[in-house]
Amino acid sequence: MSLLEPHNLPFLIAFGALAVIAVVQLTGVSEAVEGAGEFDLPDGLDAGGFGEALTTLLGLGRVPLLIWLAMLLFVFGTVGVIGQAVLASALGAPLSAGWAALVAGGVAFPLNSIAVRPLAATMPKDETTAIGLDDLVRRDAEIQIGTARAGSPARAKVIDLHGQAHFVMVEPHDQTLALNAGDTVLLVRREGQTFYGVHYDSPLLGLGI
Repeated sequence: MSLLEPHNLPFLIAFGALAVIAVVQLTGVSEAVEGAGEFDLPDGLDAGGFGEALTTLLGLGRVPLLIWLAMLLFVFGTVGVIGQAVLASALGAPLSAGWAALVAGGVAFPLNSIAVRPLAATMPKDETTAIGLDDLVRRDAEIQIGTARAGSPARAKVIDLHGQAHFVMVEPHDQTLALNAGDTVLLVRREGQTFYGVHYDSPLLGLGI
C-alpha cells in the first residue's frame, strides 16, 4: 500500500513536516527559530491541577519543543501508516483519512510521551559556571600589571572556584602599603568594581583553590 494514497494523506503531511524540521536543523536556519529550543508553558497550564496533569501526560517540557514536535510527527505518521496497512489487510479496506488521523493522533500522543522520557534522561542538562563579583572575595589573586596604591588600583588575576580566570582591579586594604606586580594578595572586600587585597605568600595560588 502506497503512502501516496488518499487515506494516508495526514501521515504524508506529517512526514513532510518532519522533513522540513530536519532541513531547518541541518542547514542552520534553526537560528531563526532558536526560541523553540525551550518550552514555556502557556498561562494557566503551569498552575497545577488539570493543566499540570495534561502537560505531564503529553511529555511537554521534558525536551526542547522542536524535538518533541519532531518525535510526535514521526510517531503519528508511523502509527498511521502501519495502522492503515493492518486494517487494509485485515478488513479489506483502510479507514478514511479523517478517521485515521483521529485514531492515530489518539495513539500518538501517549506513545510520544513514553518515548520522550528516556530521551530526556540522556540529554545534557544546561549548566552554568557564571559567578558574581562577590564570589571572588576571599580568593587569591596575583598583581599582574602596575603597582596598586590607595586610589590607584592595579590589574590582578584571580581564579574562581570553577578554575576560570578573572581580571580585576585591586587596591591595598591597608592604604599605607603598595602592592607590586607579582605579589600574591587575598581579596578581602569589594567596593563597586574595585577589590581590596592583603599581601601574603600563598602556596595555593595558581591551583585555583
